[in-house]
Parts: sequence; structure tokens; C-alpha cells
Amino acid sequence: MFRTLIVGLGRAGAGLHLPVLLRLRREPGRLFADAPLLGVDPGAAALPESPELRLLPSLAAARRQLDPDRTVVHICTPPLRRTELISEVAELGFRRLIVEKPLAAGPEDLAALDELVRRARLEVLVVAPWLASGLTDRLATLVGTGDLGELRRITVRQHKPRFRRSLADRGHPTAFDVEMPHALGVALRLAGDGEVVQADWRDLRVAGQVRPALGSARLVLAHHAGARTEIVSDLASPVRERRITLRFARATATGHFAAGADDEYAQLRIGGRRVSSHDVFPDDALSSYLRRAYARFLAGPVPPRVEFDTQLRVVRLLSDAKRLSGADLIIGSADTERELSYVH
Repeated sequence: MFRTLIVGLGRAGAGLHLPVLLRLRREPGRLFADAPLLGVDPGAAALPESPELRLLPSLAAARRQLDPDRTVVHICTPPLRRTELISEVAELGFRRLIVEKPLAAGPEDLAALDELVRRARLEVLVVAPWLASGLTDRLATLVGTGDLGELRRITVRQHKPRFRRSLADRGHPTAFDVEMPHALGVALRLAGDGEVVQADWRDLRVAGQVRPALGSARLVLAHHAGARTEIVSDLASPVRERRITLRFARATATGHFAAGADDEYAQLRIGGRRVSSHDVFPDDALSSYLRRAYARFLAGPVPPRVEFDTQLRVVRLLSDAKRLSGADLIIGSADTERELSYVH
């Protein structure tokens, strides 16, 4: 059984991880120790008092109350300068980490993090709820059986209004870093590795303010096995949509991931000459992911190849998209204005 330390109590830490962990702790099983969760975030706003969460002023204070061998650390900070934070966590003796996506914002940070993980022998899982989604499992089965013919194209639409956070928080430098890591990981699972062949972006413009490359992003991935994936993420959309379409030789499968934590149901519609179906089913992907993550840690050491290496590839492909589209120049020019923040 493990204790839990959440580092960063912004949107990801307090808004996503915390409520899911509190819910999972009430399930039968022996994944979680019978002790309060600990949280560290000097810049966080006041959180509701809870007997299940204890806030501490620093990582060093948390270390004095925790046994690193029996602790899972959730890194819920933005990707910029994340290696420095994880290095501090590792120096305190913690080894099991669940890290929010994406792992890093650029190739230099990614290389430094890769070296740190291997040198310190860290066991790192990267938050990828879409990969633990029941919808993704069903899509993978369709691809694997070949019943619908050859997979030819994947199209993903990740749209949501993200004005307030984009204007207030520069922890995610571009629209490539916000939603796309989820979809790119799924595309690699379904169609295998590939190369970015097209990429572009738009600025976020609202109320006289401009955030470069944070309005929308698009990339096209040519998979080595022959299929193509197009991912479009619009962070200025008036509506929320998480849709994935797989075009096979003999049919089309369209899936809708759960739109939010308030209604955790997914849908899958299949249409073709000889097949037609429409299923709606519960799909609490983040709960599934965190449950699997703790079970995986409990089963024994987690080498990089289990998940970390795949997420390295995701960030490298996103870096290729930024370079191809010129978004990397925007990141470079703005880096000097940003400071490390625990809020994500």
C-alpha cells in the first residue's frame, strides 16, 4: 500500500487528481495506505479543509513524514522547467512518480529529464487517461481484429474553450502542449510510430489580448505502416468536443471520449455496408488510469519501456511539430519571461 504526495495543486492536482484519488481510496482493495494524502504547493489558493488531505510548506517537510519506498508522487505542475522539480524530488529519495502530460515543453528539457530518469532509476508513469479509456480499448480491438479492413486514416478533434487559463497561466507554451499529448499517444497505439509531415497553429485573440500559438494547433502524422493521423485542437472553440474517427477499408468508427468529469460516458458508432452499431458506456478514464498506475507500482519495478519511453516519443513528435510550424521560436522568445510555478 502506498502513501500519496501531490506536488502542484492547481487545475490538474486539486481539480483532477485529488477528487479521483479520494474516490479510489474508498474502493475495496489494498492500493492505498490508510493515511491522509499530502500536498505541496506554496502558491496554491486556499483549499477546502479535508481530513484526507494535509498541506505542507515544502517537499522537505513532506519527506520528513513519508517513506519514499512506500510513496507515489504526483507531479502536477506545468511542463516548463519540470526537470528541476523532479530532480529535487529524486534527491529526497522518492522514486515512484506519476507525471502530468506532456513530460516536457521542448527537446532540451526532454533530454535532461530522460537522463535524470535513467541515472536516478526513477519509475515514471505519465498521465495518459485516454490510453486507459474503454473507448481506446474498443478501437484497438477493431484495429487488431481486422474485421473492418485496413486502417487508413485517424482524425481527432479536441476542442474546448480555454480562455481564462490561457490568459492567466503560461505554463503550457502552445496549443500543442495542452490536449494533443492525449490524442497523439492513442494514435501511436492504434497505428504505430510515424513522422510529423504537417503542422500549423493560430494565436489566441480575445478582448484585445494575444497569446501566441495558444488558439489552436494542428498536426498530420504519417505512420510507417501506411495510415495517416490528423489531430486538431481548438482552444478557442465555443463548445467542448473530444471526437476520434477511424476510417477503415470497409467501415468508419467514430468515438466520443467523455466530455468532462460531470458525465463520464463515452460513445462509439460504427457504420459501414454490412455493419452498424451505436454504444454508450461508462468510461471514467482518469480513474482507470490512476488505479492501473498504483497497481503497476505495487506489482514491482516499472522500467522506462513500460510507459516512459512511449511518452518520450510523444513529446519528440510534438517538438517536431513545433519546429515544423515555427512554434518553437515562440517558446524560445518567451522562456525568459516565465518562472517555475506549482500551479497547473
